[in-house]
Amino acid sequence: MTKDGIKDVVEALKSPLEDGKSFIPVERSNTTFLFLVGQDDHNWKSEFYANEASKRLQAHEKEKPQIICYPEVGHYIEPPTGPCAGLAIMSWLLAYQPIIAKLSLTQESMQRNPVTLRASLRDEKGVLFRAHARYRADAGGELDLARAPALGGSFAGLEPMGLIWAMEPDKPYWRLLKRDVQTPFVVELEVLDGHEPDCGRLLARALHERHFMRPGVRRVPVREGRVRATLFLPPGPGPFPGIIDIYGVGGGLLEYRASLLAGHDFATLALAFYGFEDLPKDCSDIHLDYFEEAVCYMLQHPQVKGPGIGLLGISLGADICLSMASFLKNVSATVSINGSGSSGNTTIHYKQISIPPLGLDLRRIKVTFSGILDIVDIRNDFGVESENPSMIPIERAQGPILFIAGQDDHNWRSDLNVQMASEWLQAHGKKKHQIILYPGTGHYIEPPYFPLCPASTHNLLNKVVLWGGEPRAHSKAQVDAWKQILSFFCQHLGGTHKSVSPKL
Repeated sequence: MTKDGIKDVVEALKSPLEDGKSFIPVERSNTTFLFLVGQDDHNWKSEFYANEASKRLQAHEKEKPQIICYPEVGHYIEPPTGPCAGLAIMSWLLAYQPIIAKLSLTQESMQRNPVTLRASLRDEKGVLFRAHARYRADAGGELDLARAPALGGSFAGLEPMGLIWAMEPDKPYWRLLKRDVQTPFVVELEVLDGHEPDCGRLLARALHERHFMRPGVRRVPVREGRVRATLFLPPGPGPFPGIIDIYGVGGGLLEYRASLLAGHDFATLALAFYGFEDLPKDCSDIHLDYFEEAVCYMLQHPQVKGPGIGLLGISLGADICLSMASFLKNVSATVSINGSGSSGNTTIHYKQISIPPLGLDLRRIKVTFSGILDIVDIRNDFGVESENPSMIPIERAQGPILFIAGQDDHNWRSDLNVQMASEWLQAHGKKKHQIILYPGTGHYIEPPYFPLCPASTHNLLNKVVLWGGEPRAHSKAQVDAWKQILSFFCQHLGGTHKSVSPKL
């Protein structure tokens, strides 16, 4: 039985050699034999039986048969009227690495023919994500995704990773998340004759795995004091620069960004802060002493290099990181992805200090044509002319801050938020921090090639809300933002990654 629950019957057949009566008496034939054998045949041991037939023939002074063995070939070897194309693709890559895929049409009559490529994967909840694109092979029957533009489908143009980032869920308003980083996403790629919707037969099929842990990365569950987290350690003895990674109002413990960062030689702590095990059930109150305990845990770890650590957060997680940088010691660098710079709808506590909620006005909710809520304007305004008690005092931060914002973020106006944060810092005599704005980019800026989630259920409102973003622009922003994050942390925490200039 395989790990997928499929029966493997390769050993089930009783050997005809045990009694000698079950073997077909091939030696009685006067014909010449050609045996074609798949060396990965799991119906029975085809290669073994072909060799035994050859021995039997030669023992009876018959002509030695020709045996052709095909490695990695299974039981059903079909004629060329079935699959007549070769699809070459790396069997596995890390999730942020681009696919290299090439198609060869083996029949001359198929060359220059239109073909459709389809990609699909299922997440851990069983939801199917799919994308397709129409192509045409060149005169030699070759199709290289790195050079051939898509003619239409889920996307168009030269987009080698389009079949991944353009995926859409069959279940409406569903966000692709990786919940178990120890297993890959398995992408099925299919090549069909013709262009959708009038596709013909299947020409080729291949599986491609997208992994979230580089070989050698160690995953260590952390239950230290109040801290509930998972630490990912890079291969090697260390010590390594340390990062704490925090997500937003979804709660729970998401590990996939931390596991990928560990592949770039950062000891990364994926930190939960509510909705996980014995942590609070909601995020109405944020107590920074919990996060301070996580910082101490990291700095005391023998494989984490001090004297400070980096912080990475998105949405509410970004505002928590900005609060940590403002109040806690030993924070060397902070990355804020689509943060607000305020307490939002929570109260932030540190010792005797409390930052009150900024507050919401639900009357400002707009409803789109499709019935999705647009909440971009529901938060109360705050400006830089006077000190608003709900603003995070980022002027107190000792280390540099990288602000990343999507200009089509509909959770709140992230681009305006970071501009006000910059003005606030300059008004307090602080040097201008780095700001990168991405046009056409929504709220959930993920690691490279994650499909855009334009709308999904908001955990606090329990309604489907608009997150914003345009698929192509959002995907390009994710690729560039990942490079900027790595470069920023290497520059300020220590590392070997080269600095890069924003592409957008």
